[in-house]
Amino acid sequence: MIKSLTGLRVLVGRALHQASALSSGLRALGAEVVEIPFIEIRKPRSYQPLDAALNHIRTYDWLILTSVNGVDAVWQRLKTLRIDKPALQHLKVAAIGPATRTAIEKQGIKVAIMPRRYVAESVVESLHDRVEGKRVLLARARVARDVIPEELRKVGADVDVVEAYETVIPQSSRASIRKLLEDVSQCPNLITFTSSSTVRNFMALLGDKFCGRGRSHHTDPFSGIHFASIGPVTSSTLRDLGLRVDIEAKEYTIPGLIKAIEAAYPQKRG
Repeated sequence: MIKSLTGLRVLVGRALHQASALSSGLRALGAEVVEIPFIEIRKPRSYQPLDAALNHIRTYDWLILTSVNGVDAVWQRLKTLRIDKPALQHLKVAAIGPATRTAIEKQGIKVAIMPRRYVAESVVESLHDRVEGKRVLLARARVARDVIPEELRKVGADVDVVEAYETVIPQSSRASIRKLLEDVSQCPNLITFTSSSTVRNFMALLGDKFCGRGRSHHTDPFSGIHFASIGPVTSSTLRDLGLRVDIEAKEYTIPGLIKAIEAAYPQKRG
């Protein structure tokens, strides 16, 4: 039996340690997957702000985590600082998305809020009436949207934002991506984007002078390539940078993205 994505070549640009779920899901549906990371997760330049906040974790009422990377970073530091689970029992924890919630719950901590939509705005909506006069710790990437802290401060929350990790452009991917897109026989039919950072980094890796050598008969270097986005924030970044949004997940998760891609093909192919 022919699988639904047979014949589809997909470029997956998640960080290498996170690519397996998306790649394996697409391969299970018959897709040929090429993995070239558009993003790399690194430790923060200094753990001092995060450590200072965690050493005073008993003074916070809420902890907000927006990614699995944030969860991993926070719990690694808790272990290093020898801060045990009882110190966290008073906290109410908010998580963006089921993967983040699962990662938190694996640490034995209950998640009080996971918003219906897995974006910052929905976190604000969920917490809007609960954080006045409360101390909130937001642990996140070094570069991120400021929707959560700005909006929660407007309703009277005392919000501390600390860097738990940073995302950087993996320069080693530059030559691989260009080579792939310039080779007509290997060029992907679809490129997936799982965050705004993956979009910005993809464009940075290509550079302004990328012109699709080997496909010079096309005025558009992305002719014949579709773009799949994990959700509206990522889609907005794609459009801001002049790229199309051919597929957008209805549920802003990796399984949701796979489902959206499967629903779009074979209609999108060709």
